[in-house]
Amino acid sequence: MISLLYGFVYDGQIKEHELFGDIMAEDTANSFLNDFAQTKQGNDTIFSCWARYQEAIAQGHDAVNGTIGALLENDGSLAINQTVDKFVRNSPPIEIAAYAPLKGLPDFLDLAVTLALGDAREELENIGVHHTATASPGGSGALFLAAANYADRGSKVLLRDRHWGPYDGFLAGCGLEIATYPLLGASSGLDLPALEAGLGNLAQSQSKVMSWLNDPAHNPTGLSLTSEERMSVLRAFSNAAMEHEDVGFTLLIDAAYHVYAREPHGWAETLTDALHDGMEWPANLLLTFAISLSKSHTVYGLRGGALVSIHPDNSVVERITTVMGVTGRQTWSASSRLAQYSIAKIHSDSESGAAWSDEKVRMTEILKQRRDLFIATCQKLKVPINPTHDGFFAWLEHEDPNGIVDSCALEQVYLVPLNGGVRIGLCAIPTDKIERVAVSLSNALKE
Repeated sequence: MISLLYGFVYDGQIKEHELFGDIMAEDTANSFLNDFAQTKQGNDTIFSCWARYQEAIAQGHDAVNGTIGALLENDGSLAINQTVDKFVRNSPPIEIAAYAPLKGLPDFLDLAVTLALGDAREELENIGVHHTATASPGGSGALFLAAANYADRGSKVLLRDRHWGPYDGFLAGCGLEIATYPLLGASSGLDLPALEAGLGNLAQSQSKVMSWLNDPAHNPTGLSLTSEERMSVLRAFSNAAMEHEDVGFTLLIDAAYHVYAREPHGWAETLTDALHDGMEWPANLLLTFAISLSKSHTVYGLRGGALVSIHPDNSVVERITTVMGVTGRQTWSASSRLAQYSIAKIHSDSESGAAWSDEKVRMTEILKQRRDLFIATCQKLKVPINPTHDGFFAWLEHEDPNGIVDSCALEQVYLVPLNGGVRIGLCAIPTDKIERVAVSLSNALKE
């Protein structure tokens, strides 16, 4: 057995003292870690809750899993788009083993733009909007590319106060802080005055202002903005950019769940309408989309994604192309070739593309059935869930989310406590257990 010793030097003699206890061990570890690394504590909340559910199942309980952010079939198995699975498994060995180009396979990068802009792509190109895309390891990699390049170290990024928790870590790791505005305004819709105030306040003290907006199908609430609200956001950014010509403004749309929304490409469509209606696109305003293949193509583990940026000046997007490629090279080298190749191959053929779409529609319908049933049951039981429209999640605003989650766990219903409320993973809950979750929440609220 090895004893851990710590040496002190006195008068040329090494005096050894054995270390005991977690505190001293942590101090020793910290001697190797930089200041930021020392702030990293604990386990991911979502995966901890999932482990709690798995333990309940191992003990033989009839437990309900509302913890994870992956779509499960009603039998509890991972929902996998069979068209995607077929193409991945039948990819040539060279497409599995070889590196991808540092910025990504050209066919995939072209597809990423289409995934971001949909049918509005052609019209945007026709009116002079240019684009660039860089492949990334999942949507998380796309977020990192934005955090590492579109904001100055030490500045603040504007988020809604209810947001995906890992945003905090991505931003902190790039030396960034957070400013927030409320998820909902007084009318349970977009809080436009708070957004405008947030942009204006940051522009007073920063040379660059970036905001991340997870829409449609927001994680953790399932909220989607209306077309009118999207237009208001675009005009808020355009106005702020024109009022602060010396400040660079970036609006990032986190489109991780967009293909499961009723308006998957609403942002591109709204932008097209705004430009046709005469909205000016200031030179100091950039729009960018974080694209993830994890949910849209059910290849979570292949880590496929891209950052797509659009601007009316082609020289701007050319410079961004270079910067993002260098960032990827210096961070993860190249993203997975297999994900890029297989997904691009699917969408290059109308028949396979239609087969992927049919599977995606089937999965969307599963989510819709669960959401509709959950909303109806919560209304019946007077459970005050937040407005929820699309995607994987629903949300209960509450000042004691841990208490609610612990109470539900006593009934073998496992959910996730986050800042300000409880995330309900409709994506993982079998349809025949949805009502049970609503009942459990109702019981927890009565305690």
